[in-house]
Amino acid sequence: MEKSFSESYKAAGVDVTAGYQAVELMKQHVARTKTAGVLSGIGGFGGLFQPDFTGMKEPVLVSGTDGVGTKLKIAFLMDKHDTVGIDCVAMCANDVACAGAKPLFFLDYVAVGKNVPQRVADIVAGVAEGCVQAGCALIGGETAEMPGFYPPDEYDLAGFCVGLADKSRLIDGAGIQAGDAIVAIASSGVHSNGFSLVRKIFNVREENMSLEIAELGKTLGEELLTPTKIYVKPLLKLMDTVEVRGVSHITGGGFYENIPRMLPEGKKAVIRKESVQVLPIFRIIQRTGSVPERDMFNTFNMGVGLMAAVPADAADLAVRTLKEMGENAYIVGEIAEGERGVELV
Repeated sequence: MEKSFSESYKAAGVDVTAGYQAVELMKQHVARTKTAGVLSGIGGFGGLFQPDFTGMKEPVLVSGTDGVGTKLKIAFLMDKHDTVGIDCVAMCANDVACAGAKPLFFLDYVAVGKNVPQRVADIVAGVAEGCVQAGCALIGGETAEMPGFYPPDEYDLAGFCVGLADKSRLIDGAGIQAGDAIVAIASSGVHSNGFSLVRKIFNVREENMSLEIAELGKTLGEELLTPTKIYVKPLLKLMDTVEVRGVSHITGGGFYENIPRMLPEGKKAVIRKESVQVLPIFRIIQRTGSVPERDMFNTFNMGVGLMAAVPADAADLAVRTLKEMGENAYIVGEIAEGERGVELV
């Protein structure tokens, strides 16, 4: 490929040699994610993975895809690109784990206005770190240089994850019963949702990213760029310890849109607002933007990144198990009879 070069294409804004340089730089990061099932390296036309079905009666593949959204604008302003890949993996792998599946492999798609090899490598370094945290392999991806479509210093990032579960262990919420406890696992911050509103409220621009916020103990930019927490390993451990009847990843749409996704018909989630350990950043967002409380709970995770429904008599063990995994977990509500939805009391 060292002989592949087009002066005409470069004049149009696409430098194929920069693409090859980016691949060489990212190889060390991809190598960190290799697991037993990986059969191919990066650079081929498809990523190869051989799943292990040992002990499974009815293997089921579970897939998820997502992007990072306008949080990327913060990365552009701060010229820091090695964390948004974690967000990308988290948004996909957490969703897959909600079904009770173990993520197997991940592919990313990076579309850039101008291929700056080190920047692309930094992005992929974040993706690789996310894959390590999720226990899955980065087996391929695509970098597309698109001059005229994206500004030279901007890019978009999306991903795709495939996981595996035995059909009998899938979590679909069907077994949720009135009286079940809802266990919350804390988020690391805003995660990757609601950034269009965040950017509007803070009038985000380069100069205010370095503002020190005493309430946060860090700059605004550092807080907003904090990566999305990846819950895969704690959740899989929880599944091995107690009966997990439903799981909700609190992403875009906050409590009101995401919690009902784990509920069967005829069941509602009753969330006690005083039990929600709201992170300081959300208090600041609400105060600065004069955002109504309902809009806050309908947009942001409010400090809760994941919720799990478990039998009431297993709730204390569930919390203890998650805390042993290093997570801040607590009981935030319960399941009740009623129209499927969420009631904040």
